[in-house]
Amino acid sequence: MNIEDDATAPERTCIVTRKVMEPHELIRFVAGPDGSVVPDLRRKLPGRGAWVGARRETVALAVRRNAFARALKREGLKAAPDLPDLVERLMAVEAVQAFALANKAGRVVTGFGQVEAAILSGGALALLHAREAAADGRRKLGQAVRRRAAAGSSPIAALSPLTGAEMEMALGRHHVIHAALAPGSVSLACLSRCRALIAYRGDDAGGTDEPASLHEQDEALGGSSPHDI
Repeated sequence: MNIEDDATAPERTCIVTRKVMEPHELIRFVAGPDGSVVPDLRRKLPGRGAWVGARRETVALAVRRNAFARALKREGLKAAPDLPDLVERLMAVEAVQAFALANKAGRVVTGFGQVEAAILSGGALALLHAREAAADGRRKLGQAVRRRAAAGSSPIAALSPLTGAEMEMALGRHHVIHAALAPGSVSLACLSRCRALIAYRGDDAGGTDEPASLHEQDEALGGSSPHDI
């Protein structure tokens, strides 16, 4: 089997930029039975794979250049113009599912007062804001994060990958604007999905604070890829 198709290979080459990257930095695509280009976010679908840097603009460029037909050796294969949108929707679904799993594991705290208390008590690994969360709420919880950091606590990531509606769907409750993730492997897996979604969008507003030590914890638990669970 060609190394470009081997899901266990340590590195791949992006078919657009020709950069050699680690698998979690790319998205794998395969040719579907109907002749469509199919995103394989979990890198498990059979057949030859084409690897593209995990950024919306890179996927869009692959579509415009018809790079998939060449990489997948399928003459006449043409990616749908909305493929970048489809990838984003699928990544958002995975982030929602990971958030729901963290909630089922008892690692999610909601409610402004409870989230603030979790931060100040050292019981929060990360802070998730809804994408439409008001600046005032972000600022007040940011103050709690800074107070905790000043006390010598471990760094807390603050991200905005999901809408309030998506957070509500994941948790099965109404009016979810802010949430804290308690430490644990499911929380780190959720963070991986959220970081991947933010990076794909190129959304600088999506990640307000992303301490490097959280990446180190993630990798230590084998969660460096957002698609492994």
